[in-house]
Amino acid sequence: MAPSKELAVAGSNQVNTISHDQTLKASKALLAHIKKAAKESAEEPAAKKNLLADDDEDDTAETPVWLTLTTKRHIADKSKLHPGKIVLPHSLHAGDEDLSVCLITADPQRAYKNIVASDEFPADLRKRIGRVIDVTKLKAKYSQYEAQRKLFSEHDIFLGDDRIINRLPKILGKTFYKTTTKRPVPVDLQAKVPKVNGKRAKRPKKTGDDQVNAGTPAQIAKEVEKAVSAALVSLGPSTNTAVRIGYASWTADQIADNVDAVATALVEKWVPQKWRNVKSIHIKGPETAALPIWLTDELWVDNKDVVADTEETKANMSKKRKALAGEEPQAGSPATKKTRKADVAAAAAAAKHKPASDDAKLDKQIAERKSKLRSAKAKASKAMD
Repeated sequence: MAPSKELAVAGSNQVNTISHDQTLKASKALLAHIKKAAKESAEEPAAKKNLLADDDEDDTAETPVWLTLTTKRHIADKSKLHPGKIVLPHSLHAGDEDLSVCLITADPQRAYKNIVASDEFPADLRKRIGRVIDVTKLKAKYSQYEAQRKLFSEHDIFLGDDRIINRLPKILGKTFYKTTTKRPVPVDLQAKVPKVNGKRAKRPKKTGDDQVNAGTPAQIAKEVEKAVSAALVSLGPSTNTAVRIGYASWTADQIADNVDAVATALVEKWVPQKWRNVKSIHIKGPETAALPIWLTDELWVDNKDVVADTEETKANMSKKRKALAGEEPQAGSPATKKTRKADVAAAAAAAKHKPASDDAKLDKQIAERKSKLRSAKAKASKAMD
């Protein structure tokens, strides 16, 4: 059993601990619940059975397990929202010999095809790469919905060059991005720049149109293998992030190891202010409750997030309560003053947009009215005589 991991909070002397025992306990409970629910569902009379599945096949083999991380503040930094990956101790595709990989590269396509077909590229990995296509040909060939669905069904994993990964949602659309099952995993296909005095030097500029910024076959093969065994991190501008870490057919130890690896890497690399900004970490299945792994003791990041009780805040809270209760604000209250100001502003706006009067038309209407009154008076006098 792995020891508990102590993680220091940035900007604080407090030390938070992710207990491996707690993670293992939650993993066992979650896996037992998923298997029990699947068994009960299969025994129901109205349950639909998969006729293509083997009799001895585990019904929970394809049921994913997710790690959900909740932050105290929204993640709004664009650099943090860039898709990424986390290498797992236990790969999501381990032991799958028939795995098909689609590699989406930057232009030109032919250069990367030659790299994959070269003798320096591992032969076993080359067999798994079923397609190499650049972003230009992908946009031209798979712009239609039916073509996208066909591409989606032909491969198990999609890898996208890190330089063009942000262009793929617009090209592949909801066929790929309505779920996280086969979203392209970013992979670095550029040539590695050596470090100078411990720092990474700048990449050299292209000197000709035929020069391609691509790594060696060994470098690209290493990056592809890393991406195939990694978990996709696709964050949104919100406080909740979910990462697939395993399947319900795995052991509790495998789930717990992946939880420790993903939680540590996710917080250290993608969460601003790191553990100080983390609210909770849970694991869950597709239709299960979330089991807690780690919970914070403070619900705020800094003391400035906590507003002190003042007369203004008390007045605002009182106004909100009265508005919810349907009560009228008292005379002289801040709500009454704001309402009066709003009415004055509305009246001024109405007077400003009121159409200009037509004097000639108004005089004509007055003359017609007087004429009708004279006629009515004359008739009334004649009737009296």
